[in-house]
Amino acid sequence: QVELVESGGGLVQAGGSLRLSCAASGSIFSINRMGWYRQAPGKQRELVAGITSGGSTNYADSVKGRFTISRDNAKRTVYLEMNSLKPEDTAVYHCYGSIRTMPTIAYDYWGQGTQVTVSS
Repeated sequence: QVELVESGGGLVQAGGSLRLSCAASGSIFSINRMGWYRQAPGKQRELVAGITSGGSTNYADSVKGRFTISRDNAKRTVYLEMNSLKPEDTAVYHCYGSIRTMPTIAYDYWGQGTQVTVSS
């Protein structure tokens, strides 16, 4: 059984900052890519940022220069540092991980989501 648990969401004023964390636990052999998606009311889920086990990153154009993704492999944790937040960043943020519970097969696992609300 694998579980991803997010923390760090909340309410912040425009221009402010938040840091999200997501810790993986359970019967884990290894973790490949990890990252964050978000979904705002009435909108499709979108990729925010991803990071490989080697540290290569990618970002949505809308967050480049404002958000930074990082991970601590020893802690099995991925972080999302969000700066210069805008009202349009308001959404439920979900972390995900491509996780192997045995050497040969990887599955995608998702956290339950954490709400980020940016007031204008």
